[in-house]
Amino acid sequence: MTNDTQLCRVEFPTFVQMPTRWMDNDAYGHMNNIVHYALIDTAVTDWQRDHGFFNKEHAGFEFMVVESGCRYFSEAAYPDKISVGLKINKIGNTSWIYQAGLFREEDDPCFALGFFAQVLVDSENRRPTPIPSEMRDALKLLET
Repeated sequence: MTNDTQLCRVEFPTFVQMPTRWMDNDAYGHMNNIVHYALIDTAVTDWQRDHGFFNKEHAGFEFMVVESGCRYFSEAAYPDKISVGLKINKIGNTSWIYQAGLFREEDDPCFALGFFAQVLVDSENRRPTPIPSEMRDALKLLET
């Protein structure tokens, strides 16, 4: 992970709101660790959808997760409302790294901090391919 300390809201340029569900809690009464990854995955996918990553001109590309991780600082549980802060830590030629801070309601700093490294892959040859300029421009909106 590129940063494993708690971050505050001000360090993230955008947020995706995510509800928790009763089924997200485990036997200990808090959100199960796997749910953190699901929230990050959904937030990243929603952001990509909203920024045209799944438009027709990008047919033939796939976004492969090659590494992910999450550090937990405190608990969350249903019925907490979660804000997932997103930023980009690095943009390479064929890959990029999202960092995601998970926040309860108006709490600061984050209760969990995750990352998600993706590689852009050509759907036909299954090999990494350079990031198109319009995708790169969208990703740069999340650089801090």
